[in-house]
Amino acid sequence: MRKLRITELNRLSPEEFKKSEKHSVIAVLDNVRSLHNVGSVFRTADAFSLQSVMLCGITATPPHNEIHKTALGAEESVDWQYFESTIEAVHALKNRGYTIVGIEQVDKSIQLTDFTPLPNASYAFIFGNEVKGVQQSVIDLCDFCIEIPQYGTKHSLNVSVSAGIVLWETIRNYI
Repeated sequence: MRKLRITELNRLSPEEFKKSEKHSVIAVLDNVRSLHNVGSVFRTADAFSLQSVMLCGITATPPHNEIHKTALGAEESVDWQYFESTIEAVHALKNRGYTIVGIEQVDKSIQLTDFTPLPNASYAFIFGNEVKGVQQSVIDLCDFCIEIPQYGTKHSLNVSVSAGIVLWETIRNYI
């Protein structure tokens, strides 16, 4: 076994990525305060070829050195948009026909293991603030919420880890 060199991975150039077909999935960041988490979500969005990332509220926007540290340039290849409020972003997404999915522990959440995306549906997954999660006013607008099963003593995962898990589980069903 031999580790592959970067040149052997056959990755798209940023220009090719911009022109390529994307999955009809958007990651929405609801007041995410850590710039490293923002950068990590951009990198995940690039890896899984998402439609875009929406940055809302206090979530920082590119260009920013701290975002770049974890995004490694994905903030330049992935389309993004900023909204002053997540509610405003959700309304815009609903008008475009997206199914709005909160990633949160709620009384009627669906376990991620029980979620199967519909083949021709468009999804917007909302990931919340590191301390407070997704705002209740935003949850009220969601079509449903997904919860990642957890078996330890902690009650949550890092927002960028949650994004990686949920987005991979969704995209692998499209492949």
